Amino acid sequence: MYYEPVIGLEVHAQLLTATKIFCSCPTAFGSESNIQTCPVCLGMPGVLPVVNKQALQFAMKTAIAANCRINPENQFARKNYFYPDLPKGYQISQFELPIAEHGYLEIDLEEGNRTKRIGITRIHMEEDAGKLVHELAGVSSDASYVDFNRTGVPLIEIVSEPDLRSPEEAGAYLRMLHTIVQYLEVCDGNMEQGSFRCDANVSLRPQGTEKLGTKVELKNMNSFRNVERALEYEIKRQQEMIEDGEKIIQETRLWDADKGVTFSMRGKEEAHDYRYFPDPDLVPLIIDEAWVQDVRKQLPELPRQKVLRFVKQYKIPEYDAKILTACRQLADYFEQCVKCYEQPKKISNWIMSDILRHLNDPRNITGFVVTPVHLAELIELIDKGTISGKIAKTVFDEMRATGSMPGAIVKEKGLLQVSDEGEIEKVIQDVLDANQNEVADYRSGKEKLFGFFVGQAMKATKGKANPKLVNDILRRKLES
Repeated sequence: MYYEPVIGLEVHAQLLTATKIFCSCPTAFGSESNIQTCPVCLGMPGVLPVVNKQALQFAMKTAIAANCRINPENQFARKNYFYPDLPKGYQISQFELPIAEHGYLEIDLEEGNRTKRIGITRIHMEEDAGKLVHELAGVSSDASYVDFNRTGVPLIEIVSEPDLRSPEEAGAYLRMLHTIVQYLEVCDGNMEQGSFRCDANVSLRPQGTEKLGTKVELKNMNSFRNVERALEYEIKRQQEMIEDGEKIIQETRLWDADKGVTFSMRGKEEAHDYRYFPDPDLVPLIIDEAWVQDVRKQLPELPRQKVLRFVKQYKIPEYDAKILTACRQLADYFEQCVKCYEQPKKISNWIMSDILRHLNDPRNITGFVVTPVHLAELIELIDKGTISGKIAKTVFDEMRATGSMPGAIVKEKGLLQVSDEGEIEKVIQDVLDANQNEVADYRSGKEKLFGFFVGQAMKATKGKANPKLVNDILRRKLES
């Protein structure tokens, strides 16, 4: 029997506010432990939290981009559980009245070159908990220490419908959501630092049935690939258990990336286990339609919209457009290049093949030494016949090393393309004279040797010869 996976994702995105959600403590990552705290985020008696308006607007932007309905009234609730990194003994979250509900995102699937709509159940705001430290200065300890710097950092949790049917679909959805929050500039998307993290719920059911199986929650996945790997493992584990007549239990399991397995952490809690109730210190939030529309106007062009526009406006393949719009900074770089020199496809090729090769993260292109002006001028020099494509690679490396403009590099290094027909003809004749056996083989039908002669001519001119002239003269001589 074939078992169909049913997957839902819960994504936490840390909002890019300067201060925490209910107090004025900073949110900077990597500070000394326990210095970014105050009586409010530590839950001291008698303090009153105040909502960070910027966090609320960031949550609204995300909800609108995810096609959600923003609730005109939403309310914070206390989620009660006891853990060392939770100083108040409860987490301020949202339960019955979240900020937004009933949205969707569309993802692109390679299989069948199609799109699929993934429902979003809700988006709600909450505060982050602290962090347990199990070693100091890289040395393990028998004790665990608590760092409360992260306590009260603003989060949104984006809960999908169980519409995902494979690890690949889950990865596509997660990447799309990751790109959107970065486009909106509401989250930096750093998975290693935990500012964008994902839990997955997965169950199996016989194909063709509607009843859901017992779900298992997966945690501790810090990359897109690890989410996919964890799901692949868990689907296989559950299927083997079912086929062996074992019962799946509802639990939370942790992913061990080194071993490639999941292992049980604890039984899975239900909502009633947390004893939610409205937070008495925070009044309900009222959001009118005028405010929603004002936030809607602040939204940038989103990735899917940008892909469609790039294909239509710049006449580039959809494949190129998807790579160029993977992050907002890269898309802006491409468009700045096109403004300098209107050759979109050639610019796209250089960005994808040469520039991205030198960037660990495409977002870093804003500080890349080869600016749009540099790249545009380089491509124009090729088109004008000033340099060859091969020499352009040398010029690019020099630009990357020094930051100099390509025209200046060409003059300084003496890299001008040789376009004198007489000079090129002499070089080609020398190549043919030195390779008489190959010439005979070519003329007897081994036409693949043409590339050999071109290579020898380019080598003799140190790559400076005009490739078109080399091809034309060489063909004329070989066929005469």
